[in-house]
Amino acid sequence: MLAYTMKRLMAGVITVWFIATATFVAMHMVPGDPLMNDKAVTAEIRKNLEIKYGLDKPVGEQYLIFMGNMLQGDFGISFTQQNRRVNDIIRDHFPVSATLGVLALFFATIGGVVWGALTAVYRNRLPDIIIMFMVILGISVPSFVFAALGQLLLVNINSALGFSLVPVAGWGTISHMLMPSLVLGLSTMALLTRLMRSSMLEVINEDYIKTAKAKGLSPLRIFFKHQLRNAILPVITILGPQIAAITTGGFVVELVFAIPGLGRYFVQAVQQLDYTVIMGTTVFFGAFLVLMVILVDILYGFIDPRVRLQ
Repeated sequence: MLAYTMKRLMAGVITVWFIATATFVAMHMVPGDPLMNDKAVTAEIRKNLEIKYGLDKPVGEQYLIFMGNMLQGDFGISFTQQNRRVNDIIRDHFPVSATLGVLALFFATIGGVVWGALTAVYRNRLPDIIIMFMVILGISVPSFVFAALGQLLLVNINSALGFSLVPVAGWGTISHMLMPSLVLGLSTMALLTRLMRSSMLEVINEDYIKTAKAKGLSPLRIFFKHQLRNAILPVITILGPQIAAITTGGFVVELVFAIPGLGRYFVQAVQQLDYTVIMGTTVFFGAFLVLMVILVDILYGFIDPRVRLQ
């Protein structure tokens, strides 16, 4: 098991190195000066930044400086936010994104399991047709469209009631989190619904289900103890990558709902060509996703020894 774990960790390190290298290359292919306009107030500040990040050196040396700083856990200082380190931005705002992501994943998991089970039970009937139509919408429509529609719905509800039942934007209370987390979790909910439906349909035709029916067990007991319990296993196996994806994937949702998460700062950094924030957050998001995948792979190794042998 130790050899398998080390193998997966080494593959993760190589993947993070590739992400960091690709990010560095992409940033240097973008036209423009990272210290343009008011980002460097004086020639002296500009010169100091050029020396710190090697911007006055060849690209190869800049790459070595970037990788050396990254290995030390230093992503640099923001070019647009005065005296603010990228590490501080990640530390202060990633917990907000993580909170939103966990709540979104809760909605997505509960909804995916429930809707997927219902579609399997009512296969090819009206509930199945309606839910699968909604699943197709959830997968096909971008999250920013649902975000705009969600805000419009809240505005209409609050106007009809004459008071603010649920805030349209902002952060601070559980009511602020409801609509953004629901919007963020819709695509994952749709994915889990499809997976749960397929898994349930496979389980329904298994011999042990036929045996349970032959023994005269009640339909509810068969559903909860045998069908749902076995069909939910494939859903659990993909939750690791989905946790990372949904936790770090709320860029547009955070921007639309004015949530001070890390995704919002990433979008602002792209708009302002803040190179250090872009590269730092990209590497952080990539490393977090790789870590979650590795943890799931290692967990597979404990659960199923065949994974280690392969």
